[in-house]
Amino acid sequence: MRYLSGLLLITLLPLSTLNEPGDNIPINRIQVIGSHNSYKKAIDPKLFKILQKADSTSMSKIDYSHISLTEQLNLGLLDLEIDVYADTAGGKYAHPKGLDWAPGQPAYDTEGLMKQPGFKVFHIQDIDYRSNCPTFKLCLQELRKWSDAHPDHHPVFITMNAKDEPMKKSGFTVPDRFTSSIYDKLDKEIADYLGIDHVITPDKVRGGYNTLEEAVLHQNWPTLKQAKGKFIFLLDEGGPKTEVYVAGHPSLKGRVLFTNSEPGTPEAAIHVMNNSKKDLAGIQGLVKKGYIIRTRADSDTKEARENDKSSFNAAMKSGAQIISTDYYKKSEYFKSDYVIHFPNGGYFRMNPLFAQVQ
Repeated sequence: MRYLSGLLLITLLPLSTLNEPGDNIPINRIQVIGSHNSYKKAIDPKLFKILQKADSTSMSKIDYSHISLTEQLNLGLLDLEIDVYADTAGGKYAHPKGLDWAPGQPAYDTEGLMKQPGFKVFHIQDIDYRSNCPTFKLCLQELRKWSDAHPDHHPVFITMNAKDEPMKKSGFTVPDRFTSSIYDKLDKEIADYLGIDHVITPDKVRGGYNTLEEAVLHQNWPTLKQAKGKFIFLLDEGGPKTEVYVAGHPSLKGRVLFTNSEPGTPEAAIHVMNNSKKDLAGIQGLVKKGYIIRTRADSDTKEARENDKSSFNAAMKSGAQIISTDYYKKSEYFKSDYVIHFPNGGYFRMNPLFAQVQ
């Protein structure tokens, strides 16, 4: 069923305050805060100390961790990021090399989950491998359980990276490349363990339009009411990885994830522009046209260490619908008062670019 067109929808929109979007507001007219590398546990201190001696600058950039996905959702976060590594045969990541570099670490994968075939979820092979949900199956099952317990929840965006880059230094585990068939399996895992009825797919947004982008430019996003209890997946990759996912699926027909496709292409709908200060005007222009934009409030712990909210302030002003942070809570690893939330104290509000629309 086609979602309400933009012209009809505008006539139905109630007066909305900046903090209280109504049920008939389309999802591209809200603004949410979520987390980056949402699954990530801290690197064990014994290993971190060794890695820090070798490269203190790089290690400072990944010196953070997150509470469980469920706890984040309970706080009100509405965007999560999940990185996946393909492991078709199983066992590729069952014994990270970092375990041998620093003896005395806590046991790893005591249940043998990493030995089973399927997508694995962690940050960096052999170094930053501890995860609150080490397999994609577990992540999806956790999301499904939480969603079933909160059936009227606002739509949750799930940003995904398909990790297959080898490390620059030799001696590290080399990931499997993402192919069309591997992407097929990724789509299937979402359908099997979350349920396709819980997902807003590109097909649902495209409706009767010729291309996905045409639907987006005609404001054919679902309303908050239509999106209750749903998830929206984004493949945050560019170039060849996106091309492989799109191949054979023009306008993402039959695919589960949206792609980070460039505006002006048939698949364009959700786009990643992480530098909110540099791209402020560009983000605003695309948001007004109907695209959903994801940006970041902070990265590599830099803003948190300096207690600098200028990127977050630009992100809010830009109207980017999805703002990602590592600091919805204060850091546990260095002293800083840096913490991210909207002025109302929450993580969800009416998009400032559309706050006066009625």
